[in-house]
Amino acid sequence: MNVGVCKVTLRLPENHSLKGKRRVVSSLCSRIRNKFNVAVAEVDDIEAWQVATLGITCVSNSGRIAEQTLDRVVSYIESSREDIELLDSEVEAISGF
Repeated sequence: MNVGVCKVTLRLPENHSLKGKRRVVSSLCSRIRNKFNVAVAEVDDIEAWQVATLGITCVSNSGRIAEQTLDRVVSYIESSREDIELLDSEVEAISGF
């Protein structure tokens, strides 16, 4: 079994409240879940208005496929919304469970 793990840090420059941030992050997480069949959650920077950190994971029989899936998720995040700026992303495949 192989597990792919990704941490993505986003900047929301046009956001001015936690309520607005939650709306943007919730919408993005739902679209990612539906399109890629991965688990995604906001994992850090919970109280910051203009920064969001998402944790994304997937399970596969191949580490390469898990990494490719998460790379596609990162590309999707970059291109899906103009009001979101990707600051950082880290992808790792863990195998041998």
